[in-house]
Amino acid sequence: MNKENKELLNFFFELGQLRRIKHEGWRTIGITHPESVADHSLRAAQIGFFLAKLEHYKNPEEISTMLVFHDVAECRVGDIHKIANRYIKVDESQAVKDQLSKLPEFSKEIYRFWEETEMQKTVAGCIAKDADLLEQAITAKEYIEKGHKFAQDWINNIAKLIKTKSAKKLLKDLAKSNSNDWWQGIKKIF
Repeated sequence: MNKENKELLNFFFELGQLRRIKHEGWRTIGITHPESVADHSLRAAQIGFFLAKLEHYKNPEEISTMLVFHDVAECRVGDIHKIANRYIKVDESQAVKDQLSKLPEFSKEIYRFWEETEMQKTVAGCIAKDADLLEQAITAKEYIEKGHKFAQDWINNIAKLIKTKSAKKLLKDLAKSNSNDWWQGIKKIF
């Protein structure tokens, strides 16, 4: 096996960690089996595509790709919730650089995707981060409907952070929605 393929396959195996790492913040409100980081990243990437379209961004696929890689550092550092973050300093930037160090052909582009989402200094970065936050708000809404009333704190905090008009409108409408509405009326009745 050539060295490049070996390193690429190793990175693919490392990405598999995202399926095993849970979104830890939800545990603080009693959710015993929160979604994985991979679950979150997938829906965030899907939301990102639509949010980019709503914001008239010329390349919505770029936003989705940014979101596919936005939590890649968590393969190495885990998902550290906001309470723990108060006491722990993690260098996610260095983690991503280390992860990509053996993938020179891809490292600059993937690091740029990660950094744009984190820093939000570009339109793309703002849209991507809003999609990331919107996904968390939608998850919070689902948890609220299951009786976890403190998940409302996520929605309240996210409302202060989102920047795009479309995400703000969607967040406002989220309060009036029900996560079970999507399947009402499509079940086959026997």
